[in-house]
Amino acid sequence: MKELTISLNTKSRVPLYEQIYRYLKTEIQRRQIPAGECLPSSRSLAAYLQVSRSTVDMAYLQLVSEGYIESVPCRGYFVCELEGMLQIPQARPAVPEEKTESDKEYAWDFAVNGIDEKGFPYNQWKKITREVQKEGPSLFELGNPQGEAGLRSVLASYLHHARGVSCSPEQIVVGAGNDYLLMLLRVILGDGRRIAMENPTYKSAYLCFCHLGYQVQGIAMDEYGMQMDELERSGADTAYVMPSHQFPMGNVMPLKRRMQLLSWAAGEENRYILEDDYDSEFRYRGKPIPALQGYDRKERVIYLGTFSKSVAPSIRISYMVLPQSLMKSYEERGRDFSVTVSKADQKIIEMFIREGHYERHLNRMRALYKSKHDLLLSLLKQMTDICQVSGENAGLHVVLRFVNGLTEKEAIIRAENAGVRVYGISEYDTSGLEGEKSDRVILGYASMSEKQMEEGMRRLQEIWRQ
Repeated sequence: MKELTISLNTKSRVPLYEQIYRYLKTEIQRRQIPAGECLPSSRSLAAYLQVSRSTVDMAYLQLVSEGYIESVPCRGYFVCELEGMLQIPQARPAVPEEKTESDKEYAWDFAVNGIDEKGFPYNQWKKITREVQKEGPSLFELGNPQGEAGLRSVLASYLHHARGVSCSPEQIVVGAGNDYLLMLLRVILGDGRRIAMENPTYKSAYLCFCHLGYQVQGIAMDEYGMQMDELERSGADTAYVMPSHQFPMGNVMPLKRRMQLLSWAAGEENRYILEDDYDSEFRYRGKPIPALQGYDRKERVIYLGTFSKSVAPSIRISYMVLPQSLMKSYEERGRDFSVTVSKADQKIIEMFIREGHYERHLNRMRALYKSKHDLLLSLLKQMTDICQVSGENAGLHVVLRFVNGLTEKEAIIRAENAGVRVYGISEYDTSGLEGEKSDRVILGYASMSEKQMEEGMRRLQEIWRQ
């Protein structure tokens, strides 16, 4: 096969590599591309589709990781024979439906969950993937329920040096995303817990707790984070916090409030703090504050981390550090659940960290994101009559509060009409706050080029100043 005609939408908010990946995956599932077929080289397909080679590489790597294709050294990429794989029937012509908000296309999308795909370390990732694939049959065996020992060992070392987390490899549990780890945690902690969450908060975790049957209580925030007096009155026995960079408000919790949280947790038996350290790698001002877990002397902090922000959302590898006091409960209940990340993927990320690629990648991404961060803040300085900025000291998004009378809903509608997508704080509010009452929006900048950012901000300045 020398050519593949794929219709790519350059204006879609779906990345080009994902459009290529989805097309090939569907064609393989439908047997339109048969097993054993050699795909075009990434260079030739990129030239044919008029996209960068790295875009095609990323699509191919995702297909390799999911087992749809395999890389044969010196020969190319070949479609795998997958026995019993579901065949998707040919789609019937559909009646046109009205597009939902998430389906609409925007010329400028300040997405809060993206990354800069140009920064992905394609060459190192491909090299490590080839090396891992040489390990043979052992990759197909069922692995350790906690995750492979090698990965847990490098994670323990990295967390200690980079985040001040104190743990042994035996305390780490690996899983495919935080949702899985929170479900596993329910098995470990048991039923009937009452969860306190900062409000507004990370909605995915909030909904996960609700679906798990927990009582969830939103706790108001001040500039330092979760308000302690309200936490005390809530009757909660578990507090879910993001002290390094609260989402969505962007607060960085100071040491004094962290100590107050630890004191609250130690105040009664069976109280715990869930520390979600989702993007602590990116900090632009001030001295980094070690993880809350590193200050814990009473074994009350359960630490959650992920590679979604630092590497890519499709790298579905997260990890949880359990206090020693919970390891017995894990051994009795949690080990019945098989690990949800393949041994191959675990080995790839282990080697990526062990060989120093991860640290070098983080240094590159910090420089790249800081350049975008500084550009965005300089553009916002021209809009002080429109909005004020907060949450700009860390992470990959900022929060804007309007000072010219605009509401969140009005600002979003104006932006949408101008082809720009921004996100309202009310989407993350658990108390039922409506957009009409909110005066804040979020701008993410990781996935935008600097040129796109300048154009999008110019449009926002025009339409928000009207």
